[in-house]
Amino acid sequence: MTAAPAPGAAQAPPPPDRTPPAAGRKRRPAWDEVPRWQIYLPLGIYLVFTLVPFYWILLFAVRPAGSTSLLPWPMTTDHFEKVWTERSFGVFFQNSLLIGVAVLVMTTVVALAGGYALARFDFRIKKGFMLALLCSQFVPGALLLVPLFQIFAELRMINSLGSVIIAETVFQLPLSMILISGFIRNVPYSLEEAAWVDGCNRFSAFRIVVLPLLRPGLVAVGSFAFVHAWNHFLFALMFLSSQSKQTIPVGLNTLMGADSVDLGALAAGGVIAAVPVVIVFAFIQKWLVTGFSAGAVKG
Repeated sequence: MTAAPAPGAAQAPPPPDRTPPAAGRKRRPAWDEVPRWQIYLPLGIYLVFTLVPFYWILLFAVRPAGSTSLLPWPMTTDHFEKVWTERSFGVFFQNSLLIGVAVLVMTTVVALAGGYALARFDFRIKKGFMLALLCSQFVPGALLLVPLFQIFAELRMINSLGSVIIAETVFQLPLSMILISGFIRNVPYSLEEAAWVDGCNRFSAFRIVVLPLLRPGLVAVGSFAFVHAWNHFLFALMFLSSQSKQTIPVGLNTLMGADSVDLGALAAGGVIAAVPVVIVFAFIQKWLVTGFSAGAVKG
């Protein structure tokens, strides 16, 4: 018989499990063991499908009219000069920029106030209000064109940039408030309480403690509000009648005639329309990724 170990004596560790793996079972390869070509090949194919349309637009924009070359040489700026001066794209650009900036500011400010109320206060109809915000995303803008037109006509705001700004802001607010409330929930409530103890009121605590931590979320919400207002076509087409009030998307539509299309001018207008969006995302990509990461993790 084997003697029992003395109390308090160190026991030897159990022998390792040397059971052979089941027949036919293969170990999943680690990330470092995957051949690089299996990673780069799909990414390269996706990159080609993504960049070829942009190259094609740029080629038509800088290639002389009537040329069939697949290389942008010799280059010309005639198409850009034509759409900027003859087609009034300079005016369209200013109108789109004004609408985009105004929608960005109004959406961010109102969504910040509404998102804070949803994140920090409890009231009776809170769940119903949140459900209404979510359901509003399923309503297409075209469905509300007639009542919106009647409202703006009564207010004498037809053919005014203010009508497009208000309509765009209203349609951006529900999703923006939901996103901002998620960002605010990730900020510990104890930080605000500590600021109250130090003598701050609620607004001062929010401005000093919470607002700096919401910068990535505000950049994410504001950038999408700007891009949506910049690219939206329907409201500008319906509420703005004079050419001096039109925006970039409506201007691009005027370049397509019933019998023919000036591909060079249309491509140049598309490049002009894409440049501000590319610049915006190039400068805010770091904040954008950080904002989405903060909104995806519950604190």
